Amino acid sequence: MNLNINELLGNSATKFGERKAIIFGDTSITYYELQHKVVQFSQVLTTKGIQKGDKVSLLLGNCPEFVIAYFGVLRLGAVVVPVNPTYTENELEYILGNSQSKLVIAHATLESMVPNLQETLPCLESVIYANEMEQLLTTYDGCLSPTVINDDELAVILYTSGTTGKPKGAMLSHKNMVSNAQSLNELIGITEKDVMVTVLPIFHVFCMTVCMNGPLAKGAAILMVPKFIPSEVIKAISNESATLFAGVPTMYNYLLQIPDELVPSFSSIRACISGGSSLPLEVLQNFEAKYNVAIAEGFGLSECSPVSAFNPIKGKRKPGSVGVDIPGVTNKIVDADGNEVPRGEIGELIVKGPNVMVGYLGMPEETAATIQDGWLYTGDLATMDEEGYIFIIDRKKDMVLTGGYNVYPREVEEVLYEHPDIIEAAVIGIPNPTFGESVKAFIVSQSTELTENEVIEYCRQKLANYKVPREIEFLEELPKNTTGKILRRSLRDNVLTTN
Repeated sequence: MNLNINELLGNSATKFGERKAIIFGDTSITYYELQHKVVQFSQVLTTKGIQKGDKVSLLLGNCPEFVIAYFGVLRLGAVVVPVNPTYTENELEYILGNSQSKLVIAHATLESMVPNLQETLPCLESVIYANEMEQLLTTYDGCLSPTVINDDELAVILYTSGTTGKPKGAMLSHKNMVSNAQSLNELIGITEKDVMVTVLPIFHVFCMTVCMNGPLAKGAAILMVPKFIPSEVIKAISNESATLFAGVPTMYNYLLQIPDELVPSFSSIRACISGGSSLPLEVLQNFEAKYNVAIAEGFGLSECSPVSAFNPIKGKRKPGSVGVDIPGVTNKIVDADGNEVPRGEIGELIVKGPNVMVGYLGMPEETAATIQDGWLYTGDLATMDEEGYIFIIDRKKDMVLTGGYNVYPREVEEVLYEHPDIIEAAVIGIPNPTFGESVKAFIVSQSTELTENEVIEYCRQKLANYKVPREIEFLEELPKNTTGKILRRSLRDNVLTTN
């Protein structure tokens, strides 16, 4: 069945027109109102010359304007390029130029920067600022017919954070995005009665699929929160009786630190979803004990729209695992030659299914290296047990090779998280003249008295000697990206720069 993203919203508007689609602060938008605004905005875009296949960049955070613009662009058969609005001018110039964006829809705070981009990028013909949108909508009747769109046509180009070089534009089709949203809806069991907390950055594919496309396809409400401030999120959950929360491990760690008297305000949440990076087992167990709600961990990446594995909400859940294949998707663990390894052995995780991207924009060699015979090579090391549950070991590039031994940073980090005084931890390999590399840990501690020697001795009691960190560095906070994922690469780059 050919189904594009717009039809997901259109079907919900028909079935649930008077129900709330978006809750944002003190305001709300019904499905009928949202659909009308989307059609009006597609009319606005036509006056700017936007046609099928054109690229439109959204430089917006979590706000109703993002949703309206997103569906408005897609209604014309144009392609959405979601971009972090806090990027520097140089970062924006690369992405807008590489994608050949014809128009940007930007937050008002970027008014001083966008004109400079227009001067340097011939492709960038016009701009609409978010604070202008409501006024623009009022001049149109909302009667424009949707463009005919096939499910194999491009819907979104997502620029990966990239571990080396410039970001790559992962091209995702309507089929990629719709199939993933539908699979997640099935596993989570979303209905029109749910209220999804949408506090993850909406320009990131995790939020876009799990917290926007999925819920809106089922007539659920999305509770949009502009920024993750634990006490404010708890308050919003309580006020709106939210039922679903999706976050990254850092968010769960922060929520663990809030006072116990705020915990009852979280009681309406029936399930939590974690992704973005591996959730430390200690954090998962402590969170579930404190809030009396299960966290279903999954695995994904931008190139997979993004989810490929998930622990079902209803069904067997294995803490520490990222779950099993989602409907229609196959995960496999292979060796360096692409041969499947025996269950329980470590190899690279590869994925095949309708969620796998079309390819990288303008990068045929990178695409060919990443997608081989229809299988997407994730770059993640993992194991799979006899029941098909996947356990992520680490990124291939993050593995530390010390004296001929492999050390997986996540294993060391799991031990560090068990220490009562350690709030956050990240482990990397640093150059060592004798062993090639040695293990270094960066720690955020709630105790000013914890020492390097105490941490090293603690690790010695739980790890083989070659895995024990040789250096400990205490930081006030660890570097993170916009989703809250800890950036080991930044720590590694800082070490190399200072040495």
